[in-house]
Amino acid sequence: MLKGKKILLGVTASIAAYKIAILTRLLIKSGAEVKVIMTPASKEFISPLTLSTLSKNPVISDLANNDAWSNHVILGRWADIMLIAPLSCNTLAKMAAGICDNLLLAVYLSSTCKVAVAPAMDEDMWLHRSTKRNLSQIESYGNLILPVESGELASGLVGEGRMAEPESILGWLNIFFNSDLPFKGKRALVTAGPTYEQIDPVRFIGNHSSGKMGIAIAHELKSKGAEVTLVIGPTGLPLPDFDHVIHVKTASEMFEACVSIFKQADITVMSAAVADYTPVNIELEKIKKSTEDLSIVFKKTKDILKHLGTIKTNNQLLIGFALETNNEEVHAKKKLVEKNADMIVLNSLNDEGAGFGFDTNRITIFDRKGNTQSFDTKSKEAVAKDIVNAIIQLYNEN
Repeated sequence: MLKGKKILLGVTASIAAYKIAILTRLLIKSGAEVKVIMTPASKEFISPLTLSTLSKNPVISDLANNDAWSNHVILGRWADIMLIAPLSCNTLAKMAAGICDNLLLAVYLSSTCKVAVAPAMDEDMWLHRSTKRNLSQIESYGNLILPVESGELASGLVGEGRMAEPESILGWLNIFFNSDLPFKGKRALVTAGPTYEQIDPVRFIGNHSSGKMGIAIAHELKSKGAEVTLVIGPTGLPLPDFDHVIHVKTASEMFEACVSIFKQADITVMSAAVADYTPVNIELEKIKKSTEDLSIVFKKTKDILKHLGTIKTNNQLLIGFALETNNEEVHAKKKLVEKNADMIVLNSLNDEGAGFGFDTNRITIFDRKGNTQSFDTKSKEAVAKDIVNAIIQLYNEN
């Protein structure tokens, strides 16, 4: 899949630099053309000779060498993608600030191709607020950030901050180069927003869902070529130009809309916050404040995700959401099995900046093959990209 692709690897000073030898070999075996730039300090961690031999190209690290100038502008225009891996905390800070004190940074600042980074650092550095701020800053510049992995770190501790494994990076690159319109000709159903369960003509029971997450997912699926039908509960948000939009209010209306469409959908993402209960009786007149106490009897609503899970075929993907407040992972994995879903996206109200009403979210994805992917807090647009990328990967394996 990478045959003929031009990949510019930027290597910074991190113990994870040894993995770049493996990555370079994998890229060459996949048919890619690879050139390597190293920061001066990174040469303490891996030999330029090793990477030059594996990439079949000279490795460069200096702006000038023996009175010859390394043309950073040409390098930035040569590549189809520039991948900085490992990305050290130091180089990350320089990228965020626009500092240009070595060849790698000069190429980065003048590149016209897409730039992706694979961070690598110890957990305390990874979790530091300045690191999070710098990652957010370079992401706002349009750079792509590969998720770190958890495991044993160079310090001997176990936690987050490990650079993605070479095989994972190779898989990510395959998706990147083959995701122009991966869902062209496919149909997607996305639900979004809350439902309002009527009590009387003027009152209802609802929740704080804004619909932002579902709208962002629908938009991302459309950008990948899918014909999208958005079933959305009450929201005041403006809607992009989707192929089909169905407005509903209640859980019952959302159930009927989804069932009528589901059989034609290749991908279904149930991101709406649907009420679990609805009043048994809806009063025809406004309830007056005539007693000290008011009791309302509720009944369960129809479980849309579970129903769709019973009728889906092997050619369909069904993705659900789990918003939890305790034992999050246990509940999410249980939901994955009980609803016969292919993927569950978990977010927790215990995570700062996640859940209803925020412009950001923090998710963990569980799929039916036992894979788990955890992501940091990001804008909901960026989270939607992570979710759709996971769907693409699962769809390709289906």
